[in-house]
Amino acid sequence: MSHALGVAGFTFIVAFLAGYPLLRALRRLRIGKQIRSDGPYTHLQKMGTPTMGGVLIWASVFVSTALFNVLNSFSIVVPLVATAVTGVLGTIDDVVGMLGKDGQGLTVRMKFVGLTVISIGIAIAIYGVLQIDYIYIPTIQTRLQIGTLLIPVAALAIMATANAVNLTDGLDSLAGMCAAAAFTSYGIIAHLQDQAPLATFCFTVVGALLAFLWFNAYPATLMMGDAGSLSLGAALATVALMTGHVLLLPIIGFVFVAEALSVILQVSFFKLTRGRRLFRMSPLHHHFEILGWSETHVAQRFWLMSMVAGMIGVALALI
Repeated sequence: MSHALGVAGFTFIVAFLAGYPLLRALRRLRIGKQIRSDGPYTHLQKMGTPTMGGVLIWASVFVSTALFNVLNSFSIVVPLVATAVTGVLGTIDDVVGMLGKDGQGLTVRMKFVGLTVISIGIAIAIYGVLQIDYIYIPTIQTRLQIGTLLIPVAALAIMATANAVNLTDGLDSLAGMCAAAAFTSYGIIAHLQDQAPLATFCFTVVGALLAFLWFNAYPATLMMGDAGSLSLGAALATVALMTGHVLLLPIIGFVFVAEALSVILQVSFFKLTRGRRLFRMSPLHHHFEILGWSETHVAQRFWLMSMVAGMIGVALALI
């Protein structure tokens, strides 16, 4: 654990020092956030804020992992690849969105196809390369062998988590803090399983996230973008699968699940009732903003829920 925390501290320093020149470069290139016109009016002031901050997160993770972790275990290549390929997909989406006149990135179909192919590829690597074909049922210590069924389960988990984190990235610090809590939880679980390299990877991501949050704290000077949210979601699901505790992901990632469900329920309810809305606005954090909660109020309460959910998830893994 001392090694994992030391690498996390090193990663924080690397990302923190790299953040300022990256911010200057993004401003010089005028790579700014586009704000949805139908969102809360208070978000209009975020228009033009430098985005693609996710590059800062996974680039610093790559540096630290290459220096201190990947030589200890080749298995870490799998979550690294998951982070890289989804990060590239998210970066393309961010760039297309900034270049487009309407501020929209890749089409829903293009992003879905890309994420599906990536998720299936990672799932096959987890099953075929890492030889993981089991999951744990919460409160039961015996492994449940599911064989090749792990591939569709893993692909679904990766796709769902990547999209859920992406939907959560709507308020300053919200997605970053919730992701940090989730990676910390899985880092503890990996440590208790004596998976030192995986625990180190988790805390490396936490170190990078904390440095990013320095710039993403309200009012944010740097946005995460899809370059960060998609890669964090895919990496989180991959880590969960490598610990065998993927069934704890809906608990540890409770806020992400709630955000994604709010969108699904909103769309379904709208279609079933021909125009009525279940929430004032989705994802869920916008609903509370419309109710009158401040942005920081919403974010901080969601952070608290994430931390409590993480503690419950770790407790269930120990039972």
